[in-house]
Amino acid sequence: MTQLPASIDATERLLSDQGYVASRALATVVFLSLRLGRPLFLEGEAGVGKTEIAKTLAAALGRRLIRLQCYEGLDAASAVAEWNFAAQMVAIRAAEANGTGAAAADLFTEDFLIERPLLAAMRPQAGGAPVLLIDELDRTDEPFEAFLLEALSDFQVTIPELGTIRAPEAPIVILTSNRTREVHDALKRRCLYHWVDYPGFDRELEILKSRAPEAQEQLSREVVAFVQKLRNEDLFKKPGVAETIDWAKCLLALDVISLSPEVISDTLGAILKYQDDIQKIQGSEAKRLLDETRKALTPA
Repeated sequence: MTQLPASIDATERLLSDQGYVASRALATVVFLSLRLGRPLFLEGEAGVGKTEIAKTLAAALGRRLIRLQCYEGLDAASAVAEWNFAAQMVAIRAAEANGTGAAAADLFTEDFLIERPLLAAMRPQAGGAPVLLIDELDRTDEPFEAFLLEALSDFQVTIPELGTIRAPEAPIVILTSNRTREVHDALKRRCLYHWVDYPGFDRELEILKSRAPEAQEQLSREVVAFVQKLRNEDLFKKPGVAETIDWAKCLLALDVISLSPEVISDTLGAILKYQDDIQKIQGSEAKRLLDETRKALTPA
């Protein structure tokens, strides 16, 4: 188990060693979250590296990663624990066959409990407190947010039949949101907050080199510059850093060494996920954006 970083610079190095290129501001808030034991709430567009922070921290610190993927209708039972009714029924029938009755107290024990992410995060872990990723919180309903207040305030969950289970050591908590709706202030107040924005050209180029080091310098620069041009277009869904990396890997698989309008049109599905956006950028628009990209990359 790796010790927690002792400074912002050490945090930057910790993330960088795992291939995550963080801005100074992001490294600062990650360091403070680790130092103060506060949950970290990350908001931003999809594909800018919010979820990857949790994965990177878990790998860098040698901790278990526990992920709670949020969705509409998520409730406490699905997030904390559920009773294994099938196993309980088997136990009841076995007790009846033996001529003994199964007491309710015997049925509601840890043996019949199906552990879900929040409860798992409260359990002791061999490698130290786990990293708990509560991903895309904005997809859930407000009642679930209210339920989370107990878990994030006191790092404990309550199961009526068993009582309150408290974490012996607070987990490292990362919450993410794509801001499809506003998350309640009461929950945000319990967290440190950071908006993860699209990176500038130099940092996105550094990220791409880290994740696709086999790409040639010219291709990497063209890919990053072209994607950044795309983000200025009126698109339904702008491409994130994840799409930049995916596109570069697709181009490498096709042995492309330099962008062309034809290559761009053929591979737009790697960076744009809506047909209306793809149709808008194909053909003459792809050529226009490529010309602007190369002009921007040409030294003055």
